[in-house]
Amino acid sequence: MNLHLLAQEALERCVQLARYSEEVGRLTRTFLSPPMQEVHRALTGWMLELGMTVRTDAVGNLIGHYPAQTPQAPLFLLGSHVDTVRDAGKYDGVLGVTLALALVKGLEGRRLPFALEVIAFSEEEGVRYGVPFLGSKAVAGRFEPSFLGLCDAEGRTVEEAIRAFGLRPDQIPQAAYNPASVKGFLEFHIEQGPVLEALGYPLGIVEAIVGQSRLEVAFRGQAGHAGTTPMHLRRDALAGAAEWMTLVEREAREEPGLVATVGMIKALPGAANVIPGEVQMSLDVRHPYDEVRSLAVANLITRAQQVAQRRGLELGYLTKYEQAAVPCHPGLNDLLAQAVEAQGYPVHRLVSGAGHDAMIMTSLCPSTMLFLRSPGGLSHHPDESVWPEDVEAALRVGLDFLERMAHSV
Repeated sequence: MNLHLLAQEALERCVQLARYSEEVGRLTRTFLSPPMQEVHRALTGWMLELGMTVRTDAVGNLIGHYPAQTPQAPLFLLGSHVDTVRDAGKYDGVLGVTLALALVKGLEGRRLPFALEVIAFSEEEGVRYGVPFLGSKAVAGRFEPSFLGLCDAEGRTVEEAIRAFGLRPDQIPQAAYNPASVKGFLEFHIEQGPVLEALGYPLGIVEAIVGQSRLEVAFRGQAGHAGTTPMHLRRDALAGAAEWMTLVEREAREEPGLVATVGMIKALPGAANVIPGEVQMSLDVRHPYDEVRSLAVANLITRAQQVAQRRGLELGYLTKYEQAAVPCHPGLNDLLAQAVEAQGYPVHRLVSGAGHDAMIMTSLCPSTMLFLRSPGGLSHHPDESVWPEDVEAALRVGLDFLERMAHSV
């Protein structure tokens, strides 16, 4: 098997899937949006060509099954997500799926002591409903019934989106895998950061994934006429929000390893000649150690309360999502390290600052990740890219890893 051509095919498939978007001229594909049907059709065709059977679970995860040597053999899972952020790049998530299919193709029909299942997770980013990992949570048996009531910007609930996609929400519990039948999970993913490129390394083994907190924060004051309300009598919610955002940046810079981001902001009523009466914002806080992250969130909320009190504003906040930091499985990481070294690449272990489906899958089975270098450290951006030689390196390591897994059964 020519792995160079196989790597090229995996990249070309990412480009093809990037055509399926909710927006003209840029890539946006959220949970169970209409373009996801086109993605499923393309992936289904590629899976069937490999002799896989294909199914879609009740939350919209597309799953291809490659049989083992024996019918009752355990499973080993591969995959990543196929939803995107808004105005996304072509490789975040999707490359992990096309690479997994390339691995299956690289086996050239040979069966292993375990079956392979490639999962194209329906949702990881949390763009449409504000809560990430809906797909992998269903697979891991962690999908909460309350998720069905979440609403998107158009007021459509998760339950309605699932039904509109032709699926049945009442069957979501059946999407959960039996932990006793699953040997492990491996996710290929671009690094989305500059570390590997700075080192000159094509690949990296993920030791752990940082914890995350996502909140909604709102400052509420009093809307008023921009020309007739004196400055000393204003209760300007946007001015308060701006002061707090600079504090968020300052506090995060002072704590090693901490990152904090206000990524969305909406000023109401949103007119040029009206003092903003309310501002709604998102807050994303991450750190490798949960206690540091929790203290940082508490401190930032205290700062917001102080700003609001000093300016005569009201503060509201809601925690939308909490995810503890997750270590990857040491045994799988050691097998990956052996495979990386055997294929002639430097072994480098690192911590992921981004969340991934693998952090949810750890609650189901031993899980790990292999990062591919991100040129320019760029991701969540249309110019996101990956080098073909790194994809080929990941394929070589992946096939070696599967061989080592087969001998460990």
